[in-house]
Amino acid sequence: MERKGAPTSALADSATPAATDPESRVHDDHHETLRLWLRLLTCTMTIEGRVRARLRERFATTLPRFDLMAQLERHPKGLKMGELSRRLMVTGGSVTGITDQLVAEGLVRREPIAGDRRAYAVRLTPKGKRAFDTMAAEHERWVEDLLSGLTRAERARLYTLLGRLKTTIHERAGPPQARITPSRREGAQRQGSTDPRDANTAPATREQTA
Repeated sequence: MERKGAPTSALADSATPAATDPESRVHDDHHETLRLWLRLLTCTMTIEGRVRARLRERFATTLPRFDLMAQLERHPKGLKMGELSRRLMVTGGSVTGITDQLVAEGLVRREPIAGDRRAYAVRLTPKGKRAFDTMAAEHERWVEDLLSGLTRAERARLYTLLGRLKTTIHERAGPPQARITPSRREGAQRQGSTDPRDANTAPATREQTA
C-alpha cells in the first residue's frame, strides 16, 4: 500500500541536529554536486544514527555486531576472519574483537578448517541465528518506517539512480577500502554512541552483496 505523506513513527521524529547535519555547511555558491553529496551524507548519518540507537535500546547491542552477524547469516557454512574483514571493510583486529565478544556470549563459534591448521571459520550458533533473526526483522521495520515518506515508485527510482552513482564512483575511485579512522569513530560518538566499537564497521544488512 502506498503511504505517500504518511507520518513516520517516533523513530524519525526529529531532523538531524544542525551541529551534526552536513548540509549546514552548504552556501548558496556551492556547486550542485557538493550539495548532493552533503544531502546523501545527511540521510545516511540520520538513518544510521537511528538504527544504532534502536539496536542499543532494544537489544543492548551495536551496529558492528549486527553487521558481522548479518554476514554470517548469509553464509551458514561460515566465513574466515579475513573474508569477514573484507566484507565489512574493517581491519582484522576489529573483526577479532567483535568475534571474541560474540563467542563469549554463545552467539557465534569458531570451527577449524580441514587442511588448514592456521585458519578457522566463524559461524552463527543456533542461539545466534535466533537472536539475529529477531533483530533483523525489527531492523527491516525501522528502515521501512524511515523511508515511508516516499512512494514505492519514488523509492524504485531513487534506488536505480543510486545504483548508477555507485557504479560511476567505483569506476573513478576503485572499490572501497577498510575504513577505521579517528574521524569515523568521532562521528559515531557525535551521533550519541556510547560504545567506541560502534564506529568499527560500515552498515550492512542481510541483503548486502560482496
